Amino acid sequence: MSADPALIWAYLTQGPLLWLTATLAAYALGTTVFRLSRGQSWANPVLIAVVLLGLLLTATGTPYATYFEGAQFVHFLLGPATVCLALPMHDNLPRMRAAALPILAGLAAGSLVAVASALAIARAFGLGGEVMASLAPKSTTAPVAIGIAERLGGQPTLTAVLVLTTGIFGAMVVTPLFNALGFRDWRARGLAVGTAAHGIGTARALQVNPTAGAFAGIGMGLNAVLTAILAPLILRLFG
Repeated sequence: MSADPALIWAYLTQGPLLWLTATLAAYALGTTVFRLSRGQSWANPVLIAVVLLGLLLTATGTPYATYFEGAQFVHFLLGPATVCLALPMHDNLPRMRAAALPILAGLAAGSLVAVASALAIARAFGLGGEVMASLAPKSTTAPVAIGIAERLGGQPTLTAVLVLTTGIFGAMVVTPLFNALGFRDWRARGLAVGTAAHGIGTARALQVNPTAGAFAGIGMGLNAVLTAILAPLILRLFG
């Protein structure tokens, strides 16, 4: 007597192992496509994994909460992965000290523009205060952005989506954009993408050049602190 596939699927979805495996498989497939494309920006592994998992959850009617029971193990590793960014930063510490003033100036400009431009565009389209509060921290890493959005009265779920979208888009356009503009300084390129596109952009910078990755890490970390200060102030100006 053959087993009912629907019953088998229902049984598998009750445990976290299925969605953990699906997450790892989707990212592995995305990485394979990225390698086959010889590192093209459009073949971002995170983007491919998100699309595949989104299609799978939609096709199976699986709630996000059920999926996250398995994916939370990968989510937990974001902390250690972020700490590991200290290694390339330590290797480039003399360069960072020599460029301290340009780093601070670029960080201030990047953080200010990231928040103000997003709010200005939102206001131009007539979006409400709750959406604007969710949009303000979109260039910071997800845990910080969600915390800022909650304090400002935004929607944490919307903020998470905006953060992910910002990071993926930034990682996709950074290399061709800077090449087209003729920017060759890996320090400036890394700081810019880390400030604008947080962890996903930093991961892309590390794939391209270790110096760019180190400066992206410092940009990502300091921008999170600066955005927590600037976002409430700028949001009040648009209030």
